[in-house]
Amino acid sequence: METLTHAPVLARFGYAISDPTRARILLALTSAPAYPADLAESLGVSRQSISNHLSCLRGCGLVVAVADGRRSRYELADARLGHALVDLLGVVLSVDPDCCAPDGTCRT
Repeated sequence: METLTHAPVLARFGYAISDPTRARILLALTSAPAYPADLAESLGVSRQSISNHLSCLRGCGLVVAVADGRRSRYELADARLGHALVDLLGVVLSVDPDCCAPDGTCRT
């Protein structure tokens, strides 16, 4: 495993939350650890999709899988990530509609 700090951490975090499903998974995990099947049901996403997104989030170092018998429970890799996500939800942005589409993609 490689340990990252500063800009590379922000880049991975940004990549992870750039996908709406991954962002929703991270927000769900701020409340409590969860099993993939429960995440799939609560988010209305297929189990395969949840599995793929959890794999990405694990690779980015944002979540960890904790063995629980024959199942794995997922949780944030660091409690500070939950605090950061909650803080980000409080940010209000003023955007130029000619520059940024409603989904966040840049038009320029």
